[in-house]
Amino acid sequence: MADTEILLESGTNEIEIMQFTIFGELYGINVAKVREIMMADKVKPVPHSHDAVEGIFKPRDILMTVIDLPKYLTGQTSDIHDRNLFIITNFNKMHIAFRVHTVVGISRISWEDIQKPDNTISHGEKGVATGIAQCGKQLVTILDFEKIVAEIAPETGIQVEEIDKLGEREDRNYKILLAEDSILLAKMIKDSLIRAGYKNITAFNNGREAWDYLTQIRDDSDFDDKAGLLITDIEMPEMDGHRLTKLVKDDAKMKRIPIIIFSSLINAEMQIKGKKLGADEQLSKPEIGHLVEVMDSLLERKERQYG
Repeated sequence: MADTEILLESGTNEIEIMQFTIFGELYGINVAKVREIMMADKVKPVPHSHDAVEGIFKPRDILMTVIDLPKYLTGQTSDIHDRNLFIITNFNKMHIAFRVHTVVGISRISWEDIQKPDNTISHGEKGVATGIAQCGKQLVTILDFEKIVAEIAPETGIQVEEIDKLGEREDRNYKILLAEDSILLAKMIKDSLIRAGYKNITAFNNGREAWDYLTQIRDDSDFDDKAGLLITDIEMPEMDGHRLTKLVKDDAKMKRIPIIIFSSLINAEMQIKGKKLGADEQLSKPEIGHLVEVMDSLLERKERQYG
């Protein structure tokens, strides 16, 4: 198959879900993460790797890790044969291949049609189901691929220790708003920002919650004190980060809030989309130290502009 095209316009609060099966069960991945679908190829094993890591292979001069998704999700070793497929992904500046059994197709739906699973399914911080989508008559489990990779290779995720490299820092009283649906990532981001001196943080589970908060305080005289800067993920149930950014930047008063899109999806195409919507900066999720430096700069600029 040719490289997947991302058809969505910016800020529409829609997502394209690629559906695939593992042992007959239906799962999904955001098309924005998918670069290509390939027939399964020969994989070179890597000694002492995670149980779910098959090894490495090198299509088109790009060396990438192959993760056996059936093994990771179920613990069962499936028969590896030529009819299996590799979903080639690109997120957090990494190329990774995931083995799956079949690819079913692509559905375009609203983020409002994706519900956050409760703890009986997601197991809180430990869960890898980021949402349940209604695609036609089927329920599709949307997997948290970033969490899967971070569990297999922790060094690829957010490193709170990066903050220490910034040196001695004073506390900053700005009100920071964080829209992030992952319980684990929200905690890691908050811990990092607190370590960096940003201790006044309000977190929201999705863009809808953040937008509701902003509309409630919009006409308050101390609006700027209650909304110093907004950090948002892109992929979130109910309302995604692109839609949230568009709504804020289209509002005459709210648009002064600096917005940083902090997402695993940041690439050249997403940079164009985010800039069109008015995002002040866009960073890939592992770059927590860089995030703090950008926050410092944007808040200083806001202070000069609005006092």
